[in-house]
Amino acid sequence: MSEKKKLSLETGKRKTAIARAVMRPGKGRIYINDQSLDYMYPEVARMKIEEPLLIAGDRSKAVDIRVNVEGGGVMAQAEAARIAIARDRVMIAGDQRVTEPKKFGGPSARRRKQKSYR
Repeated sequence: MSEKKKLSLETGKRKTAIARAVMRPGKGRIYINDQSLDYMYPEVARMKIEEPLLIAGDRSKAVDIRVNVEGGGVMAQAEAARIAIARDRVMIAGDQRVTEPKKFGGPSARRRKQKSYR
């Protein structure tokens, strides 16, 4: 019989983006939505995802990580992936801010229709 493989499933959320990370023993490869992290654009998003890996040091080179991210924008997806990867580490706490919902009487959440005083 083959030896038992250690598998870790983690999730991360930011705004409306949801990331699911699968970690298994490997050579330190990271894939975001079936693309290598090296090809991720913009570079700031790639650096956000790499931050927990830099903190982990040599331990990050012993696991392969596959992250599937849905919803949200580029930076929200990057932060959700970062939280999912860092679940075992220090960066567990995410940013809880979300967009304020729109109300009646105006075009946005806080802006109201303009009044005329003539």
